[in-house]
Amino acid sequence: MVELLAPAGNIESLDAAIGEGADAVYLGLKSFNARMRTTNFAWNQFEAAVESLHKQNKKVYVTVNTVCEEKETERLYRFLSYLNEVGPDALIVQDYAIMRMAQEFFPKMELHASTQMNVESSAAVRLLAKNGVKRVVLARELGLNEIKKIKDETGAELEVFVHGALCVSESGLCLFSSFLGGKSANRGMCAQACRRFYTAEVPGGVKQGYYFSPCDFELIDQIPALIEAGVDSFKIEGRMKSAEYVGSVVAAYRYVIDHYKEDKKGAIATGKRILSSDFARSKTTYWYGFESLEEGVANAGKKILNPEQAGGTGLYLGKIAGTKPAERGLIEAIQEKVQMCYLKGGTYDPDPGDSIRIHKKDDTGRESHKIRTVELDDKNNRRWIDIPPGFSTGDEVYLLQYKTGNKHYHHVLPNDIGRYRKQPKDEKLPILDITPVKQKELDYFPDGLYVQVSSVPDIFAVQGLNPVRVILEYNSETAYDLLNHKTVLPFSKKQIYISFDPFCSSSEEDKLLNQMDSLIADGFTNFVANNLAHIQLLKGKKVNVIAGPYLYTFNRWAASWLENQDVGAFIMPYEDSRRNLEATWEQNVRSRVLVPVFAYPALFRMRFRLPEDYDFTYFEDKEEKVFKVNSTADGSFVMPEEPFCIADKVQYIKSSGFKKILIDFSKTKVTRSQIKAISTSMLKGQPLQGISRFNWKDGFYSPQQMEEYKAANERLAAAKAKASRSGKKCR
Repeated sequence: MVELLAPAGNIESLDAAIGEGADAVYLGLKSFNARMRTTNFAWNQFEAAVESLHKQNKKVYVTVNTVCEEKETERLYRFLSYLNEVGPDALIVQDYAIMRMAQEFFPKMELHASTQMNVESSAAVRLLAKNGVKRVVLARELGLNEIKKIKDETGAELEVFVHGALCVSESGLCLFSSFLGGKSANRGMCAQACRRFYTAEVPGGVKQGYYFSPCDFELIDQIPALIEAGVDSFKIEGRMKSAEYVGSVVAAYRYVIDHYKEDKKGAIATGKRILSSDFARSKTTYWYGFESLEEGVANAGKKILNPEQAGGTGLYLGKIAGTKPAERGLIEAIQEKVQMCYLKGGTYDPDPGDSIRIHKKDDTGRESHKIRTVELDDKNNRRWIDIPPGFSTGDEVYLLQYKTGNKHYHHVLPNDIGRYRKQPKDEKLPILDITPVKQKELDYFPDGLYVQVSSVPDIFAVQGLNPVRVILEYNSETAYDLLNHKTVLPFSKKQIYISFDPFCSSSEEDKLLNQMDSLIADGFTNFVANNLAHIQLLKGKKVNVIAGPYLYTFNRWAASWLENQDVGAFIMPYEDSRRNLEATWEQNVRSRVLVPVFAYPALFRMRFRLPEDYDFTYFEDKEEKVFKVNSTADGSFVMPEEPFCIADKVQYIKSSGFKKILIDFSKTKVTRSQIKAISTSMLKGQPLQGISRFNWKDGFYSPQQMEEYKAANERLAAAKAKASRSGKKCR
């Protein structure tokens, strides 16, 4: 029987999911999960939930689906040890470090590969299965036939998303939020750049819209076909949604799963009626219904994008026009901190029991809330509702769900959870060293300057840089040129690395395998893998495989896992920082690493052409940061107008032991002026103008670190004030 898997962002959603018939739930704790902005579970709540759900023959999966830095690996090890002791049914993981630690220390722990791991092919599924992964959560950019192909070819346990919000970028490959300020989607801190309002330069002027805000997924019509295709688990997205939302969506899919055999048309119609109170965005089936890859690339953008659709979820209720403190009696009655506000600009007045979501006007946060009370001020014609603290005038409010007749669910957790006291222990992570470099092991990977380009003409353009190796992006144009021997290249084939696209779908992998064989037969021996499928497809072919920047190695445990897949050289992820790079790679293994010092990193990678009315190349956000979009036969790519550049730091990087340097011109045309500017910057150590350091200096955004900074500043201010009062100087 297929599994219905529901989100549990908090205790109320857990009750609703189980109450409406979910077979399993997935939830996060306070760290290492991709929804850090939701409530998540405390230690004792989680332990109680596992015990209670197991008594009901229900399953609970824990999301540990973020990448972690080297300094966090010991805390990750303690966290895994704690989870191993509590005993959830599986962990949903992204970081290869977790697989490596599980193999070493927790072999009985069941692992599921997260959709963030970017798996969309039989080859990648096979590689993971060989490494002990029990289930794969497939990327959301797949159609029914592609999913069926993976199931038929691997027999693996597959989980697919069937309902909820979508990412516009291919799964696990979004760098936009991280580029804006270190809030990495790969670390659960996504600032949802795709939901923002943008201004585009179009012929004759400008136009505005939510150009990259995707519709929401709804596959209730596809449930019978997916069951017949052999899918093992249907996943509902929504750990940041209300309990009412979770309950109604679970109820709808539960009904279709249970009744489609007796009356498919009627069951689907009933399911849709149950979903009718879902005030989320307009719905899409995305990649379902296309007969070919080409048809999908050409038309999926029209199915998923709607520039007129606001980035917020739900029925627009207006903006907060004023706030005031809530009365103490209300706070004591509901046992929750709230304030009161009134709204302007909407067309519906919310009532007690309705679920809303508030969006901060600066897009720094959003929160779901169930209204408990309404106060009427007839004198000023104001209607006050309770909202969480932290929101203010100008923030937008949306209706997520009408009140559901005060529907009450049986509580999953017992009333008294005081006896549940397990927590991570103060354990030491055993030391792990990357394999020392053997003599001549890296002959194919010499020290010096590497240059990456996206076209064959650009290989000729970069000759003046005298690179020791050239990395050529493998796309539709370069594949045609290489496979048909259209150009005599200015470098030998051993000097050229072929870099594969990080998205490798099941509909393309067979063709790619044949093309790999042709390239190898032609004399190419060095390949950059950016997807697990590439590693599997190249196994046993006597070639050199380099882990590209999209096989994330933010810690040595992840690098060690890739080493075990016969990968000996690595390109630093674009999101990485100097501090973490140096912590991950000891001096004696830094020759394994290629460090990018210039790039226009793809912030969104979309598996479709943009619709025809997207007649622009450049667009900007409300901070007037400029970005550019490129729509091709291989999909669409959004890049910053300001490149990532640390070319002026090359001498420091080399003196630190990283002697392989990469200038990456991917997705852009090489110009002489650009080459000259970068060369001068490297030679003289002078920073270029109009560039971004990305996360090189400051690293990932850390709420904990920000709180520590804030507390330190408050302590300093208090000390200064005290010293001022006493007439003393504060040092």
